[in-house]
Amino acid sequence: MDEKLDIIAIGESMVELSTDEKLKDAECLHKYYGGDALAAAVAAVRLGSRVGFITKLGNDAFKEFLLDSWKSEGLDISQVTLSDERNGLYLIARPNFREKEFAYYRKKTAPAKLSIDDISENYIQNSKIVYSSGITQSLSLSAREVVKSCFKSAHDMHLLTAYDPNFNSSVFSLEDAKEYFDEVISDVDILFMSAKHDVAILGIESIDAAIKYLWDKGVSIVVIKSGNDNGYYTGYNGTISFTKFYTNDVSDTTCSGDVFNGGFLHGMTHGCTPLEATQLASIVAGLQAKGIGAIKSIPFHDEVYSIFKGE
Repeated sequence: MDEKLDIIAIGESMVELSTDEKLKDAECLHKYYGGDALAAAVAAVRLGSRVGFITKLGNDAFKEFLLDSWKSEGLDISQVTLSDERNGLYLIARPNFREKEFAYYRKKTAPAKLSIDDISENYIQNSKIVYSSGITQSLSLSAREVVKSCFKSAHDMHLLTAYDPNFNSSVFSLEDAKEYFDEVISDVDILFMSAKHDVAILGIESIDAAIKYLWDKGVSIVVIKSGNDNGYYTGYNGTISFTKFYTNDVSDTTCSGDVFNGGFLHGMTHGCTPLEATQLASIVAGLQAKGIGAIKSIPFHDEVYSIFKGE
């Protein structure tokens, strides 16, 4: 790809099968696709960013569906490689806002085969920000090495890196999350965290104290989502600012944090300050959460910017 990319997202892809009924009652499941890094990538590309997605794709019955979907989004998938392993799958049921059922099938899948042999340093160099997450690290030792290596390479090339621990106790342990975090934090410029889940990695209760600790670790920009406070804390350049959630009238918050990340990274590569990027990303995540589906409901540029510019 000759044109410089704004963002490269590294992570897994999964087939999403969803229903608005309980799984035991559902006779029909709706097919789409998901994945935390992929959700961030799609959010950024729908806003107008040039985004590359790196993953390993299973050579199974879902291969063409996934490839065609990503191409139609406008993602650069020139670095997606094939594997004989199957694609990951998850089922999600949302009979109501307060009740969700998940079933994940992500062991021994194609993305877990991602390795440093699949990574082109020239491709990394052709970007502004490299983004990945703890979910990607949890796939396998080789995927974990990919994140560590890509972040170090990006730093050596004076590119920005962005990371979300995305700790989920149903996927990996807190001890693993701490290991993943410690492995990459020295090469992280932009850090996204959840006050409810991720800050436990630091063992610090105060959000202000956590941000200051992370500054001391060398992280330039820290964004912490706090459900208790209904907003985001953005820390950079010695200042901590608070941005309210765009809306609390939501239907489905699946992947809203990842969608926020994509909106934020888009803002950072399109002239926004970190605080402005938070305000923009809050709108993106809020609009997404008003719909149903992790990626299907991600809004597009015109809707988001008509609100952002009107504020």
